[in-house]
Amino acid sequence: MIPVAEALARIVGSFAPLPSETVSIAEAFGRVLAADVTARVTQPPHAVSAMDGYAVRAADVVKVPATLDVIGAVPAGGLFEGTLAPGQAVRIFTGAPLPPGSDAIVIQEDTEAADGPDGKKVTVKESCRPGNYVRPAGLDFAAGDPGPRAGRLLTARDVGLIAAMNHPWVAVRRRPRVAILATGDEVVMPGEPLGPSQIVSSNGLALAAFVRACGGEPVQLGIAADREDSLVALAAGAKGADLLLTAGGASVGEHDLVQKVLGRQGMQLDFWKIAMRPGKPLMFGQLGGTPVIGLPGNPVSAVVCSLLFARPALNALLGLDVPAHPVEQMVLGADLPQNDRRQDYLRATVAKNGDGRRTATPYGRQDSSMLALLAAADGLIVRAPHAPAAAKGDQVEVLALQQLLPGV
Repeated sequence: MIPVAEALARIVGSFAPLPSETVSIAEAFGRVLAADVTARVTQPPHAVSAMDGYAVRAADVVKVPATLDVIGAVPAGGLFEGTLAPGQAVRIFTGAPLPPGSDAIVIQEDTEAADGPDGKKVTVKESCRPGNYVRPAGLDFAAGDPGPRAGRLLTARDVGLIAAMNHPWVAVRRRPRVAILATGDEVVMPGEPLGPSQIVSSNGLALAAFVRACGGEPVQLGIAADREDSLVALAAGAKGADLLLTAGGASVGEHDLVQKVLGRQGMQLDFWKIAMRPGKPLMFGQLGGTPVIGLPGNPVSAVVCSLLFARPALNALLGLDVPAHPVEQMVLGADLPQNDRRQDYLRATVAKNGDGRRTATPYGRQDSSMLALLAAADGLIVRAPHAPAAAKGDQVEVLALQQLLPGV
């Protein structure tokens, strides 16, 4: 068995970022940026009003009340033709460019408009300084300023910023194509008739959802029977994929055929078995140029190993610049015995205790077939090999599942 860190390094080191493709900015949400973005425009392009009111010369309203002649109006998207002279004002609306000669905005709540004998007038009741309620040109960004950088997973905020920087198209990493192959005579798809010794298959569907959550495109190959011809036929569908994930059959039992059969098909095995719990019988190799991660068949082991190894592999394909396994320090909510030689990942609930610190409490049973506990868990308590016994209240490292990968 090899350590988790060594297995992770060997897997991630086998992947490089995929080529980029160009997509509409409207389709860029959730994609990984492949090239730095810089602003193509200045925002705002001119000094503009931040409020509805009147554009004035601040020098004209030092002493208030001050009555000014209103010589026009300018809406957002409009432009005032002319220049303010002393004693004049222009009605202005939020986002409209400042008229030449003005240097401040008096908000309409601080004014009183009236029609005088010589035309429209406005009385300013509050004095202001130059720059009052004025957004200067380039307040947000200037042409050439840096925007989001390559390797960033684009959020809705990023999409808005890139659009404002006048980019209708953006370069993103191609989505990894991930072939998924479940195995076993004992599993059938949900809704299909169940034999007396069969169970419902969850791995293929869970892995497909996992791949989508990671930004990939799952390709379901089906469930291979425990026969060499079935496994060979379905595995052929992985040709051209960026990654093949198998679930089950990675061990060396009589009915565990994945390693033996794919080996006869030319798979070059890198390693098999990791010193971890759950998930010891994990396999990694290359089949005809396609990397293969052979996941354990137990559903909890399959998901945990996907989080720990398949997710960083997909991040490498996407060029996504994020930590592989961001752990958080929390308070242990129950005593734990001394650990053995395998690194543990214990399903746990997380809650705030009386002093506001977060407490991670492991479930009493950690059997790798119990998917319901994984679905209910908030995090995984990480325990190093040979870790000493830990008492309630001690500090522990936790992989918070929602922060590690929302939706998984």
